[in-house]
Amino acid sequence: MDANQPKTGVVFDLDGTLLNTLQDLADSVNATLRQYGHAPRDLKEIKSFVGGGIKKLMQRALPEDISPDDFKERFEYFCGHYRRNIKNKTRPYPGVLRALRELKKAGAALAIVSNKFQEGVDALRDHFFSNIIDVAIGNQEGIMPKPAPDSLYLAIHKLGLDANKDRIFYVGDSEIDILTSRAAGIPLIAVSWGFRTESELLALNPEYMAAKPEDIVKIVRED
Repeated sequence: MDANQPKTGVVFDLDGTLLNTLQDLADSVNATLRQYGHAPRDLKEIKSFVGGGIKKLMQRALPEDISPDDFKERFEYFCGHYRRNIKNKTRPYPGVLRALRELKKAGAALAIVSNKFQEGVDALRDHFFSNIIDVAIGNQEGIMPKPAPDSLYLAIHKLGLDANKDRIFYVGDSEIDILTSRAAGIPLIAVSWGFRTESELLALNPEYMAAKPEDIVKIVRED
């Protein structure tokens, strides 16, 4: 990053990018399935279900022929369980905190954009990144979730970077993130440590690939 250039913004997906939330999500999914007599799902299945928000996660985890009323009951149970257990096993990926601090020190403005419910995004940002990431946008009424670009645009606006969109990077780990970045016209740094494999991501032709968090710092600094 050049000090003479306009300010740079780096917007991050949350689950699978900054935080490994998989085990807490899986525990709440399977607690719900067991509560209502459904067969539990293994971790690999649940990993493949993540990416479209918790409602989509439960739609994928539950039987396809479930009635709307039964789904509503099970989804509400899942939400309550997950809210109570959202930080039990969730942790930042190795190297993430150091990379965020380096970006912040270099003058980058940082944000989170997630399809997770806003209360959950706020709780996790406040717990893990309270002094580093200033803006956190989750799923909220009136804003289309990813892959629509609305939440990404909102984050850019809250960072005060509407005039600097050519200095924005979006960082994510899934096909949803690639579609979001393309809808917004913002380059994606795809990370290979999350919920999709490097080969799956490379097949979607992201602008950049990061194998470790320090690669993000290098990409942003060298652009």
